Amino acid sequence: MTRDSILTKDVEHSAAAGDIDIRDSLAIDRTRLAAERTYAAWVRTGLAALASGAGAHSLLENLLSAWLNNIVSSVLILFAVLCFAAGVWRELLAEAAWPGTAVSRSAPFILYLASSALAIVSLIVMIGLWHR
Repeated sequence: MTRDSILTKDVEHSAAAGDIDIRDSLAIDRTRLAAERTYAAWVRTGLAALASGAGAHSLLENLLSAWLNNIVSSVLILFAVLCFAAGVWRELLAEAAWPGTAVSRSAPFILYLASSALAIVSLIVMIGLWHR
């Protein structure tokens, strides 16, 4: 039995039970997967901002005064922390009381753990740049 046939039977069973329509179930699956892609985009943007902050600090070292260089890099790194927090907030807020579908939800604990770890690393990088 293939995955598609199992998915179709699950969806048909839900529709037969009167829970939801087949198209509604597939739309909910697409929406849930889109929310996970959005979370991944927030994390990707945060990682890019973190790398940009560290890179800007090195590139602007001889061009700007030390305090202005630290402020520029800190703004980018704080934006990275904001992206990590917004990604979790957006992912968990998007998950309203949806009926059961074939796509399982990402564990909120994993999202909190990963985003918290990335935010802590970002703040450590920022502190390290200030004390350089």
